[in-house]
Amino acid sequence: MRLLVTGGRTGYLGRHVVRAATGHDVVAVGSADADVRDPGAVSALLERHRPDAVVHTAYVQSDHAVTATGAAHVAAAAAAVGARLVLVSSDVVFGGSPEPYAEDAPTDPVSAYGEAKVEAERAALGSGPDVVVARTSLILGDGRSKHEELFRALAGGAEGSLFEDERRTPVHVGDLAAALVELAGNDVRGVLHCGGADAMSRLDLGRLVARRDGLDPGALRPGRRADLPDPGPVDVRLDSARAASVLSTRLRGAEEFLRP
Repeated sequence: MRLLVTGGRTGYLGRHVVRAATGHDVVAVGSADADVRDPGAVSALLERHRPDAVVHTAYVQSDHAVTATGAAHVAAAAAAVGARLVLVSSDVVFGGSPEPYAEDAPTDPVSAYGEAKVEAERAALGSGPDVVVARTSLILGDGRSKHEELFRALAGGAEGSLFEDERRTPVHVGDLAAALVELAGNDVRGVLHCGGADAMSRLDLGRLVARRDGLDPGALRPGRRADLPDPGPVDVRLDSARAASVLSTRLRGAEEFLRP
């Protein structure tokens, strides 16, 4: 399989996808290869490489044009060359619920980034039949994620707090990368939730990282997302039972993959 990975040169998840695709013909691309905001550049890139599948990990959280419009350009170009598309999306397409979200739950974003991801999903799913949207959550686990860096800094005395009321389903970056490669080569279509097995707050997640890294979890200070002027989504747990049934890759929970 020839697999093109956007964000595969410099993106945190994208680089892991490239490493997970052992045995495949992998084309790792970044913004230097094509600006996803330019439909002509994206089309030319895919015409040149003609992949069998595209895993689209590239996004910029604060840039709607990259996250939403760029995804639409990638989706259209993938369809034009007959490539399967795996779009990485996020749990922030939801606004918050006391119950975990299944794949068929209506999206109701409460942030600009969530709105951009919803637009990206719609463009991808509307581009053709051979598309899977993989929604995921906080990505970490290798010790080098932005989340782990923040947790270590806070445990070391840096100013700041971690939300004790937020509920997410964090996933190990290696597990997610392997799942995305698997999805690129199978026939799963539509939306698939790819969160980790354990739901927890960002504070609980930080404490797990601190314990793993030999730091004092008690040094982490609690805060509340709900108290912010613009809190965004608070409880966006993903129900990933379907992923467990259709994937051979196991998406471990943070209690397991952050165990000291």
